[in-house]
Amino acid sequence: MPTTTAHRGRPGVTVLTAQERRVLHALGCGLEDDEIAENLALPEHVVAGQLRTVLAKLGLRSRAAAVVHAFDCGLVVPGLGPRSRSAAPGAAVRQRTGPVPGPRLRICVLGPLRVWLAGQPVDVGPVRQQAVLAALALSPDRSVSRQELLDGVWGTESPGANVVPVYVYRLRKILRLGECPDPVIGRDRYGYGLARGAAEVDVASMEGLVTEAGAAERAGDLTEAVGLCSRALELFRGEPLAGLPGPLAELERLRLAERRVALAQRKAGWQLRLGRVAEAIGGLSALALEEPLNEPVAALLMRALQRDGRRAEALAVFDRTGRRLADDLGVAPGELLLRARWAVLRGDDAGAGRGRAGAA
Repeated sequence: MPTTTAHRGRPGVTVLTAQERRVLHALGCGLEDDEIAENLALPEHVVAGQLRTVLAKLGLRSRAAAVVHAFDCGLVVPGLGPRSRSAAPGAAVRQRTGPVPGPRLRICVLGPLRVWLAGQPVDVGPVRQQAVLAALALSPDRSVSRQELLDGVWGTESPGANVVPVYVYRLRKILRLGECPDPVIGRDRYGYGLARGAAEVDVASMEGLVTEAGAAERAGDLTEAVGLCSRALELFRGEPLAGLPGPLAELERLRLAERRVALAQRKAGWQLRLGRVAEAIGGLSALALEEPLNEPVAALLMRALQRDGRRAEALAVFDRTGRRLADDLGVAPGELLLRARWAVLRGDDAGAGRGRAGAA
């Protein structure tokens, strides 16, 4: 077990006996009293007494504070878990070198946060705790520092640095699966992160589908590209991260909402190239209702209507969008929308959607 000096004015774990350090280490790994007793081959009442002694020696008030202290002192090392229940007393802790076998956790943020563990829905606690998990899920390839989590989840209302380890401790307990000794959330010198391979996140799935769609387009298979893009859009279940607090959630809501609009436009453009004009009009009409101030969406809808020979409806889209821009923003239509109007008035590509695919 590692030993350290005092941390932030409190005694270091060197004031503890070897057995007390083992008990604190097991507590820091998320075990309950009965699990600590079984793993260390101690009676449960002895474990309870040892924990009381640990709290007294370290000047701590609660088990949660002890967990935080275990991490701060380096007693609980990232990548090392408690001994499995089948381990013999005194057996050495074995470091996990490979990924957690198969994603046992599914996290969805393209809507209100939803979490499934081994196929069952899980309540991951209050909204700030949910926001911590969402922040980790949105940074799958890197560690997120404690300060980043404080700034992203609490902003200027930060309650203090120790709240992050406490929330991570609670999440680890909630997301622990059966006998699995490895935590879903790991820690290194840079911060916290989801263990490699432990979770499937819908944002990553969506981006993977988008990448495949782009590859299909480059290969000339627009039908496959449209299908993949449709699957990516189906992963959106409403406002991303709905109800979660903090600056990070707000920025991600905006980013992911813009991403969804861009994907819908891309899909419609491919549909127009395939001559599937009616499908493009259906999707763009719904999108224009959601995004009444979005000039690129309006311009693409006008173009699709023009290709279907619906000139009056295309001009009506221009008029409606122009009024909303003036009323809500106090601005006139931009060049993109004006060009779309001139194309309709000139009759460019009229009826092209019935007989051939146009350029995207």
